[in-house]
Amino acid sequence: MKIAVVGAGAIGGYFGALLARAGHDVTLIARGVHRDAILADGLTIETRNEGNQPESFTVHPACVENPAEAGAQDAVILSLKAPAVPAMAERMLPLFGADTPLITAMNGVPYWYFHKHGGPLDGLRLETVDPGGLQWNLIGPQRAIGSVVWVAGAIARPGVISHGGGRRLPLGEPDGSRSDRVLRLSETLTAAGIDAPVLDNIRQDIWTKLWGNLSFNPVSVLTHGTLGGLANDPDAQAVLGAMMAEAQRIGEALGITFPMTIADRIGAARKVGPHKTSMLQDLESGRPMEIDALIGVIAELARRLDIPTPTIDTVLALVKARARSAGTYNG
Repeated sequence: MKIAVVGAGAIGGYFGALLARAGHDVTLIARGVHRDAILADGLTIETRNEGNQPESFTVHPACVENPAEAGAQDAVILSLKAPAVPAMAERMLPLFGADTPLITAMNGVPYWYFHKHGGPLDGLRLETVDPGGLQWNLIGPQRAIGSVVWVAGAIARPGVISHGGGRRLPLGEPDGSRSDRVLRLSETLTAAGIDAPVLDNIRQDIWTKLWGNLSFNPVSVLTHGTLGGLANDPDAQAVLGAMMAEAQRIGEALGITFPMTIADRIGAARKVGPHKTSMLQDLESGRPMEIDALIGVIAELARRLDIPTPTIDTVLALVKARARSAGTYNG
């Protein structure tokens, strides 16, 4: 398949490298010194094998900054941080043929979330994650294949990605169908070494990850605490638990079921130990944080559903203020 990966950072680059190693015609959309290093020496993945021994491999896919250079693709994987997507939306258009699907391999609630959702919010466009309906209007929700990233990684240095674990990227159609295109994509990704089952309700998996992200990420920014540190702190636990309870009421109003208790979810974070959340890493690196995609959208949904979220609203206001003071948030 001819596959473009928009955002060839730690996650997108990892998936792109596996697909390139499997023989697919991969084009990475990247920029700066990372792109220059890939063009010069290829993209290297440093990982560990099943015996936990270090190993690496290098691939040499096409790598461009301008998506127009890549042309129409059989599939596009979008793996940018949410704040970077609006500026890329129009530039991505040359990648799409008449039937090219888009896999949204990103954190948070995607722009297409209420496409074919059913119920009173069917077709809702979420202003916090898609200001002005830009992605909905330009790319269209009909292209979307949902996914949830369960992979850890980091750019060790330009052109080199350190894979920290996980290969899971479940896929799902917004309407829950097992379409030919989603089955084909699942088969392609699986053959490349990616755990990509087709789920009947991808929104359930989106919320499973979001439940932790919407609480631990912003609280970590305000406290500079790690997952394990926050999970072990009684005051942080109280705030995290209140945020999760408020979010759970929203999710349940949208038909989501939560497979564990709040205490169990905090306990799962405790087991991870001294890991910094992605939002805290972005703050420390001076990058824009995924505030709206992870927590702002929850506040927007709360207003739509008339569900009070006092703790979420307070933490959201504070984390926005923190981002403004760092010069990385303009709303």
